[in-house]
Formats: sequence, C-alpha cells, structure tokens
Amino acid sequence: MNIETSTLWNRFNTQVYFFILKKVKDKDAANEILQNSFLKIHLNIAQLKDVEKAKAWTFQIARNEIINYFKAESKTVHKSNLDAITTTENYEELCCFERFVTNLPKEYNEVIDLVYLKGKKQAEAAELLGISIANVKARIRRSKAILTKNFNECCKFDLNDEGKLVGESNCSYPHQETAIKN
Repeated sequence: MNIETSTLWNRFNTQVYFFILKKVKDKDAANEILQNSFLKIHLNIAQLKDVEKAKAWTFQIARNEIINYFKAESKTVHKSNLDAITTTENYEELCCFERFVTNLPKEYNEVIDLVYLKGKKQAEAAELLGISIANVKARIRRSKAILTKNFNECCKFDLNDEGKLVGESNCSYPHQETAIKN
C-alpha cells in the first residue's frame, strides 16, 4: 500500500512545524526546515514500506533536517561571524563552552569533539578511538556531567526538572581576555 506526500502533508504538517519551531525558535528557519523536510519526504516516499510508521518516518526526517540546520548555523557562526564577536555580551555564549570542552580530560574531549562537534556517529567515534560503543556512551555521560558542573559553578546556570541547563548567564569568567586570545 502506497501513500502520497500530500497525505502526509495534510496529516502531519502542523505537528511537524510546531515540533521544528520548538527546537529552532525561529519562524523563518522553521518554515525552511519544514519545506526541506517535505521535499525529502516527497523524494524518498518510495522508501516508506510500512504506512503505519509514516508519522515516525516523517518526524525522523524533520529531526535530521533540524540537525542539518544547526550544523550549517554552527559552521556559519564559527567561520564568518567569529571575528565580529568582540563584546563580552556577545561572546558569553561561546567562551565558556569552548573553554569547558577544551579543558575536559583528553579521553572525554576526544569523544565530545568527534560526536558533537564533528558530527560523527557514536559507532564511528568508537572505531576511530579504538574503543567500544559502550565506552563512548560512558565517556559522553561523564563529559556531560563535568560540563554541567562547570556551567553551574562558572556561569550560574540551574538545572530544570528535565535536567537541562536553564537561566541567564552570570558568568564569573573574564570574557574579555578570552575574546582577545581567540
């Protein structure tokens, strides 16, 4: 049994749009990601073998497009806008994260760099580092714990009920020095 792109659009476009908007918090970006998602859905609809899994398949494509969006944004910020970041107000979001990741023990830094900064899958990172996937996952958990502790101590962020960092930065690290070094 086949399904048409228009059917998926009619069923899920609103849900997918708000799902994307919640993640990117930008209406224009959400619309662009939604369009890209449904273009990929249209081009790959023949790959959907089980119509009962259409919703999950649709949302997975949207998730992948969100990831692509953030990867592109990340590259844009680091390559084209890094020179423009000079004030402490603008630099707060970058300085601590970069410093905290750099200061992680080598075994944790490598995993975070490969998986989160270079976009490798955990299995690829395990192969590159010559360790098991379970070890990669353990190192990621430990890295996140260290990073959370550092953000809590330095930047005065709090954890919400879901264990995510929230709040405004009240960083005790001298940003101006970091901005000059980079």
